[in-house]
Amino acid sequence: MIHIEGMKKMYKIACKKELNSAVTYMEIEAPFVAKKAKAGQFIIFRVDDKSERVPLTIAGYDREKGTVAIIFQKVGLSTELLGSLNEGDYIQDFVGPLGKPTDVEGKKRVCVVGGGVGCAIAYPSAKAFKEAGVEVDVIIGFRNKDIVILEDEFKAACDHLYLMTDDGSYGEHGFVTVKLQQLLEAGTQYDEVLAIGPIPMMKFVSKTTEPFGVKTIVSLNPIMVDGTGMCGGCRVTVGGEVKFACVDGPDFDGHKVDYAELMNRNGVYREREAEVRQTHKCRLEKLGEELIK
Repeated sequence: MIHIEGMKKMYKIACKKELNSAVTYMEIEAPFVAKKAKAGQFIIFRVDDKSERVPLTIAGYDREKGTVAIIFQKVGLSTELLGSLNEGDYIQDFVGPLGKPTDVEGKKRVCVVGGGVGCAIAYPSAKAFKEAGVEVDVIIGFRNKDIVILEDEFKAACDHLYLMTDDGSYGEHGFVTVKLQQLLEAGTQYDEVLAIGPIPMMKFVSKTTEPFGVKTIVSLNPIMVDGTGMCGGCRVTVGGEVKFACVDGPDFDGHKVDYAELMNRNGVYREREAEVRQTHKCRLEKLGEELIK
């Protein structure tokens, strides 16, 4: 068990699984969050009292066990630190549920589209639609077979599953928009398409549905700090108006989002993030070096 100096033992890691080489599944003991959580909402975590605040969409919850599931890709320092912890370890903060849940009411048939690790967010929404009595089609896309996640879970949460890979190594060959275009051209009628994944994917899903007049919702992941609408860091432009993803979203009308602005803002700290990953040293490593000296 890892004990980080100064860490308050507040939120225990109850379960950890590696879904692939870069993506990790965890269940965190957080009964008050689990009690209120709904599909589409998110949490903000901190590994310890010196860590940054990182938002992650809720991937599932068990109200009886009091646990909340998260799925994350180890792409930055904070997610790498989280991924280095194991079952039985504790993290400092786990705040939520935040944001508005996915609206599953009043629909007969929907299509949920997930891309890459965004499928972790798409899954609970697909499941929520299915539990609400909605007919659910799911299209999930990955670069190749090696990084496919949650296939069996999606099969149980939808009526029709279409799995796409960029290189054709598994499922059907092509992007998620290829299959979506085929379904729409074949006359499939959707009350709504929900797209969750990389910004370019959500943008082109929205462009695919627009000529057919199909309502399209996207789940946005802008830079976020406090999660309460106070810092303004998560502002996005939707329909020419400034919105805050943490309180107005994270779901928005995909046909009205300013994707160029969103991509630019999300890339502001990319160089700094890369620098920190190269220069950061664990406090325990620093202590060891000082003792050696």
